[in-house]
Amino acid sequence: MNTLNEQRILDAIASLKDEAVDMLCELVRQPSLLGDEASAQAVMAGRFAGLGLKIDEFEIDEARIRPHPGYSPSLISYDGRHNVVGIHKPVGPATGRSLILNGHIDVVPIGHPRLWTTPPFAPRLDGDRVYGRGACDMKAGLVAYTMAFKALQQLGFEPAAPVFLQSVIEEECTGNGALACLVAGYTADAALIPEPSQEEIITAQMGVMWLAIEVFGVPVHASRAHEGIPATTFAQYLVDQLRELERQWNEPAARHPMYCDHEHPINFNLGKFSGGEWASSVPTHCRADLRLGYYPGKKTAQVKAEVEALLKAAHARHPQAANVGYEIVYQGFQSEGLVVDMEQPAMKTLIQCHQDLLKVKPGQTALTSTTDVKFFHLYGKIPSTCYGPVGENAHGIDEWVSIESMQRVAAVYALFIARWCGVNRLADLS
Repeated sequence: MNTLNEQRILDAIASLKDEAVDMLCELVRQPSLLGDEASAQAVMAGRFAGLGLKIDEFEIDEARIRPHPGYSPSLISYDGRHNVVGIHKPVGPATGRSLILNGHIDVVPIGHPRLWTTPPFAPRLDGDRVYGRGACDMKAGLVAYTMAFKALQQLGFEPAAPVFLQSVIEEECTGNGALACLVAGYTADAALIPEPSQEEIITAQMGVMWLAIEVFGVPVHASRAHEGIPATTFAQYLVDQLRELERQWNEPAARHPMYCDHEHPINFNLGKFSGGEWASSVPTHCRADLRLGYYPGKKTAQVKAEVEALLKAAHARHPQAANVGYEIVYQGFQSEGLVVDMEQPAMKTLIQCHQDLLKVKPGQTALTSTTDVKFFHLYGKIPSTCYGPVGENAHGIDEWVSIESMQRVAAVYALFIARWCGVNRLADLS
């Protein structure tokens, strides 16, 4: 390995900086919102092909993944929506350990466009930052692992083990894209996801559940509104009752050990609230869409049981219970949490790569969100974690990522590939 040292990797990544920024900007220009991922996936397929990788582009077969315990109920059809996998199989001896590099291409909605300094899908460079929806979460990560692989090629090496570069859809609402890769048979000795982790290594992540409460009220003319039961008011009542469960789970005595030092680890977010039909009519219907976080080790069925029992009791004690009803709809994330064993060889190798390149130990943090690591960890039994660049305002306004951090992460990934997978000299294979 003395011919492939840390400085050579840093130099190779530095030489690719302009290309990395160009690729990031190209990806940000693709508005890869839910259902509109095709143009961004075409960019990824082209980049993978440019590395000489075999391309596997496939549509998610929902019937095939639905029986899997990691499946989450989908929001829209998968027709015409593809995962893209770039496959490296060594030309030379396969002597190393295999690796999955996974990232998601989908981005969340932009919010109200007037709040953005510049249009969210028009990438803006300002010093060390690239602004735009998806720049941080997580198109910079896709760029980082792509440039890591390319840097090794430029240095004259190939990984001496299979490497699978996955660009998947729908991480932001179900994770079914990554699950489809697992069900399709993609497995490896380790998996890394360059989510924007501030150059820290993720040690745990929350379970996340999406649910909607549909409420049906008693409508009357607005002139007699005091006689009706607005669905909107009752929906808000039920949401407020759920806050008690959120408060209980945040109590110090109820916390998972990985989250004892977090300020507020459990969050029940009311993400959408819609209802009513006419300004002069008491609303007949309202829907509240929520995202609930819960601790590792807690099963989805257990969370559902607690939520359903709480809402049932809240409904029963309301003075108008006999005249108003509700239903719970489960769509989107039904994802359990996890804790990463940091003593695994893959984690130790990642820590050492960061330390050798950057001359400091990486931080470690427990996420209060979920990532696609859950599929590798819980169902594939693959050592896995997230490690990615510095950025801010993911899911917010004026999202940005640090270019220099993206470069550092790419270098760490290149060194990890070399050490984990081993390398063959391309010159020796010609």
